Amino acid sequence: MNDGAVRVVAVNGGLSEPSSTRMLIDRMVAAVTDALGDREVAVEVEVIDLRDLAVDLGRSMAVGFASGEARAALDAVESADALVVASPVFNASYSGLFKMFFDLVDVDAMAGRPVLIAATGGSPRHSMVLDHALRPLFSYLRTLVVPTGVYAAPEDWAGTEPAGGVGLNGRIDRAANELADLIRPRGSSRGETPRPRVDGAPDDVRDPGPDVRQRTIEAAGIANFARLLGPS
Repeated sequence: MNDGAVRVVAVNGGLSEPSSTRMLIDRMVAAVTDALGDREVAVEVEVIDLRDLAVDLGRSMAVGFASGEARAALDAVESADALVVASPVFNASYSGLFKMFFDLVDVDAMAGRPVLIAATGGSPRHSMVLDHALRPLFSYLRTLVVPTGVYAAPEDWAGTEPAGGVGLNGRIDRAANELADLIRPRGSSRGETPRPRVDGAPDDVRDPGPDVRQRTIEAAGIANFARLLGPS
Protein backbone atom coordinates (compact mmCIF):
# COMPACT_ATOMS: atom_id res chain seq x y z
CA MET A 1 0.00 0.00 0.00
CA ASN A 2 1.28 3.45 -0.93
CA ASP A 3 0.81 5.72 2.08
CA GLY A 4 0.90 8.78 -0.16
CA ALA A 5 -1.89 7.57 -2.44
CA VAL A 6 -5.55 8.42 -2.17
CA ARG A 7 -7.96 5.50 -1.88
CA VAL A 8 -10.87 5.53 -4.31
CA VAL A 9 -13.49 2.86 -3.65
CA ALA A 10 -16.10 2.13 -6.31
CA VAL A 11 -19.40 0.43 -5.46
CA ASN A 12 -21.14 -1.39 -8.28
CA GLY A 13 -24.82 -2.06 -7.64
CA GLY A 14 -25.28 -3.99 -10.90
CA LEU A 15 -26.78 -7.47 -10.61
CA SER A 16 -26.18 -9.00 -14.03
CA GLU A 17 -23.06 -10.45 -15.59
CA PRO A 18 -21.91 -8.85 -17.83
CA SER A 19 -23.17 -5.59 -16.37
CA SER A 20 -23.54 -2.20 -18.02
CA THR A 21 -23.34 -0.69 -14.53
CA ARG A 22 -19.94 -2.33 -14.00
CA MET A 23 -18.86 -1.03 -17.42
CA LEU A 24 -19.84 2.47 -16.34
CA ILE A 25 -18.00 2.06 -13.02
CA ASP A 26 -14.82 0.99 -14.85
CA ARG A 27 -14.94 4.00 -17.18
CA MET A 28 -15.54 6.43 -14.32
CA VAL A 29 -12.74 4.95 -12.22
CA ALA A 30 -10.37 5.26 -15.18
CA ALA A 31 -11.39 8.89 -15.66
CA VAL A 32 -10.91 9.70 -11.96
CA THR A 33 -7.49 8.01 -12.02
CA ASP A 34 -6.51 10.09 -15.08
CA ALA A 35 -7.80 13.30 -13.48
CA LEU A 36 -5.81 12.67 -10.31
CA GLY A 37 -2.78 11.67 -12.37
CA ASP A 38 -2.93 15.06 -14.09
CA ARG A 39 -2.67 16.54 -10.59
CA GLU A 40 0.30 14.24 -9.83
CA VAL A 41 -1.69 12.35 -7.20
CA ALA A 42 -1.18 8.59 -6.82
CA VAL A 43 -4.34 6.50 -6.65
CA GLU A 44 -5.33 3.12 -5.19
CA VAL A 45 -8.61 1.73 -6.50
CA GLU A 46 -10.89 -0.95 -5.08
CA VAL A 47 -14.10 -2.03 -6.81
CA ILE A 48 -16.85 -3.69 -4.76
CA ASP A 49 -19.44 -5.73 -6.69
CA LEU A 50 -22.51 -5.93 -4.46
CA ARG A 51 -23.92 -8.97 -6.30
CA ASP A 52 -21.10 -10.99 -4.70
CA LEU A 53 -22.21 -9.84 -1.24
CA ALA A 54 -25.94 -10.54 -1.58
CA VAL A 55 -26.05 -13.39 0.96
CA ASP A 56 -23.88 -11.57 3.53
CA LEU A 57 -25.94 -8.39 3.13
CA GLY A 58 -29.22 -10.23 3.65
CA ARG A 59 -27.87 -11.92 6.76
CA SER A 60 -26.46 -8.63 8.04
CA MET A 61 -29.80 -6.86 7.68
CA ALA A 62 -31.56 -9.70 9.53
CA VAL A 63 -29.24 -9.71 12.56
CA GLY A 64 -28.53 -5.97 12.69
CA PHE A 65 -24.79 -5.94 12.07
CA ALA A 66 -22.48 -6.73 9.18
CA SER A 67 -20.15 -9.70 9.06
CA GLY A 68 -17.97 -11.60 6.62
CA GLU A 69 -17.21 -10.05 3.25
CA ALA A 70 -19.91 -7.43 3.77
CA ARG A 71 -18.05 -6.11 6.83
CA ALA A 72 -14.80 -5.91 4.86
CA ALA A 73 -16.56 -4.01 2.07
CA LEU A 74 -18.10 -1.55 4.53
CA ASP A 75 -14.71 -0.97 6.16
CA ALA A 76 -13.27 -0.19 2.71
CA VAL A 77 -16.04 2.33 1.97
CA GLU A 78 -15.87 3.97 5.39
CA SER A 79 -12.09 4.45 5.16
CA ALA A 80 -11.95 5.59 1.52
CA ASP A 81 -10.82 9.06 0.48
CA ALA A 82 -13.52 9.18 -2.22
CA LEU A 83 -16.32 7.02 -3.59
CA VAL A 84 -17.60 6.26 -7.08
CA VAL A 85 -21.03 4.62 -6.91
CA ALA A 86 -23.48 3.37 -9.52
CA SER A 87 -26.73 1.43 -9.55
CA PRO A 88 -29.12 0.19 -12.21
CA VAL A 89 -32.58 1.73 -12.07
CA PHE A 90 -35.35 -0.46 -10.65
CA ASN A 91 -38.87 1.00 -10.30
CA ALA A 92 -37.59 4.59 -10.53
CA SER A 93 -34.91 4.12 -7.85
CA TYR A 94 -31.65 2.34 -7.06
CA SER A 95 -31.53 -1.41 -6.54
CA GLY A 96 -32.56 -2.97 -3.24
CA LEU A 97 -29.08 -4.47 -2.85
CA PHE A 98 -27.55 -1.00 -3.22
CA LYS A 99 -29.88 0.35 -0.52
CA MET A 100 -29.16 -2.58 1.81
CA PHE A 101 -25.44 -1.92 1.58
CA PHE A 102 -25.61 1.79 2.31
CA ASP A 103 -28.15 1.20 5.11
CA LEU A 104 -25.29 -0.55 6.93
CA VAL A 105 -22.62 2.15 6.64
CA ASP A 106 -21.60 4.29 9.60
CA VAL A 107 -23.11 7.71 8.86
CA ASP A 108 -20.49 9.50 10.96
CA ALA A 109 -17.69 7.82 9.01
CA MET A 110 -19.17 9.08 5.73
CA ALA A 111 -19.34 12.76 6.66
CA GLY A 112 -17.48 14.97 4.20
CA ARG A 113 -16.58 12.10 1.83
CA PRO A 114 -16.48 13.15 -1.87
CA VAL A 115 -18.83 10.98 -3.95
CA LEU A 116 -19.50 10.64 -7.67
CA ILE A 117 -22.98 9.20 -8.29
CA ALA A 118 -24.09 7.35 -11.43
CA ALA A 119 -26.84 5.09 -12.73
CA THR A 120 -27.79 2.99 -15.73
CA GLY A 121 -31.24 2.34 -17.16
CA GLY A 122 -33.24 1.34 -20.18
CA SER A 123 -34.41 4.82 -21.11
CA PRO A 124 -33.10 8.41 -20.83
CA ARG A 125 -36.28 9.20 -18.89
CA HIS A 126 -34.87 7.33 -15.89
CA SER A 127 -32.00 9.82 -15.54
CA MET A 128 -34.02 11.65 -12.89
CA VAL A 129 -33.00 8.87 -10.49
CA LEU A 130 -29.75 10.78 -9.95
CA ASP A 131 -31.42 13.81 -8.38
CA HIS A 132 -34.53 12.18 -6.94
CA ALA A 133 -33.00 9.08 -5.34
CA LEU A 134 -29.19 8.88 -5.31
CA ARG A 135 -28.41 12.50 -4.43
CA PRO A 136 -30.83 12.57 -1.43
CA LEU A 137 -29.40 9.28 -0.13
CA PHE A 138 -25.82 10.55 -0.12
CA SER A 139 -26.85 13.95 1.17
CA TYR A 140 -28.42 12.15 4.14
CA LEU A 141 -25.08 10.38 4.67
CA ARG A 142 -23.50 13.88 4.81
CA THR A 143 -21.18 13.21 1.89
CA LEU A 144 -20.04 15.78 -0.68
CA VAL A 145 -21.79 14.78 -3.92
CA VAL A 146 -20.20 16.27 -7.04
CA PRO A 147 -22.47 18.49 -9.15
CA THR A 148 -22.39 16.26 -12.23
CA GLY A 149 -24.12 12.91 -11.97
CA VAL A 150 -23.59 10.37 -14.75
CA TYR A 151 -26.47 8.47 -16.29
CA ALA A 152 -26.05 5.97 -19.11
CA ALA A 153 -28.94 4.77 -21.30
CA PRO A 154 -28.56 2.13 -24.06
CA GLU A 155 -27.91 4.75 -26.73
CA ASP A 156 -24.98 6.12 -24.75
CA TRP A 157 -23.04 2.92 -25.47
CA ALA A 158 -23.29 3.34 -29.24
CA GLY A 159 -19.78 4.83 -29.43
CA THR A 160 -20.70 8.14 -31.04
CA GLU A 161 -20.02 11.30 -29.06
CA PRO A 162 -21.93 14.51 -29.84
CA ALA A 163 -19.99 17.76 -29.92
CA GLY A 164 -19.75 19.97 -26.85
CA GLY A 165 -18.89 17.32 -24.28
CA VAL A 166 -22.54 16.40 -23.67
CA GLY A 167 -22.08 12.71 -24.50
CA LEU A 168 -21.31 9.97 -22.00
CA ASN A 169 -17.54 10.46 -22.21
CA GLY A 170 -17.89 14.20 -21.69
CA ARG A 171 -20.14 13.73 -18.67
CA ILE A 172 -17.78 11.17 -17.17
CA ASP A 173 -14.75 13.43 -17.64
CA ARG A 174 -16.54 16.42 -16.12
CA ALA A 175 -17.71 14.44 -13.10
CA ALA A 176 -14.27 12.86 -12.64
CA ASN A 177 -12.58 16.24 -12.58
CA GLU A 178 -15.12 17.55 -10.09
CA LEU A 179 -14.38 14.57 -7.84
CA ALA A 180 -10.62 15.03 -8.24
CA ASP A 181 -10.96 18.68 -7.19
CA LEU A 182 -12.49 17.55 -3.87
CA ILE A 183 -9.94 14.83 -3.10
CA ARG A 184 -6.90 15.63 -0.99
CA PRO A 185 -3.94 13.25 -0.59
CA ARG A 186 -3.47 11.53 2.75
CA GLY A 187 -1.85 13.76 5.34
CA SER A 188 -3.38 16.92 3.90
CA SER A 189 -5.19 18.87 6.62
CA ARG A 190 -7.84 19.96 4.14
CA GLY A 191 -8.60 16.37 3.23
CA GLU A 192 -8.68 14.76 6.64
CA THR A 193 -12.05 13.80 8.04
CA PRO A 194 -12.14 13.36 11.83
CA ARG A 195 -12.86 9.78 12.77
CA PRO A 196 -15.84 9.22 15.06
CA ARG A 197 -14.91 8.91 18.71
CA VAL A 198 -16.15 6.19 21.00
CA ASP A 199 -19.32 7.09 22.89
CA GLY A 200 -18.49 8.31 26.37
CA ALA A 201 -14.77 8.69 25.63
CA PRO A 202 -12.87 11.98 26.02
CA ASP A 203 -12.71 14.20 22.98
CA ASP A 204 -9.02 13.46 22.41
CA VAL A 205 -9.58 9.70 22.16
CA ARG A 206 -9.64 8.66 18.49
CA ASP A 207 -11.52 5.80 16.88
CA PRO A 208 -10.07 2.56 18.32
CA GLY A 209 -9.99 0.85 14.92
CA PRO A 210 -12.13 -1.54 12.90
CA ASP A 211 -11.68 -4.61 15.17
CA VAL A 212 -12.92 -2.88 18.33
CA ARG A 213 -15.61 -1.05 16.37
CA GLN A 214 -16.82 -4.33 14.85
CA ARG A 215 -17.09 -6.01 18.26
CA THR A 216 -19.08 -3.02 19.54
CA ILE A 217 -21.44 -3.19 16.54
CA GLU A 218 -21.93 -6.94 16.95
CA ALA A 219 -22.59 -6.62 20.69
CA ALA A 220 -25.22 -3.94 20.04
CA GLY A 221 -26.82 -6.09 17.33
CA ILE A 222 -26.96 -9.17 19.56
CA ALA A 223 -28.48 -7.14 22.42
CA ASN A 224 -31.10 -5.71 20.06
CA PHE A 225 -31.93 -9.19 18.74
CA ALA A 226 -32.28 -10.47 22.31
CA ARG A 227 -34.75 -7.69 23.13
CA LEU A 228 -36.83 -8.61 20.07
CA LEU A 229 -37.03 -12.21 21.30
CA GLY A 230 -38.31 -11.06 24.66
CA PRO A 231 -37.84 -12.81 28.03
CA SER A 232 -37.10 -16.52 27.82
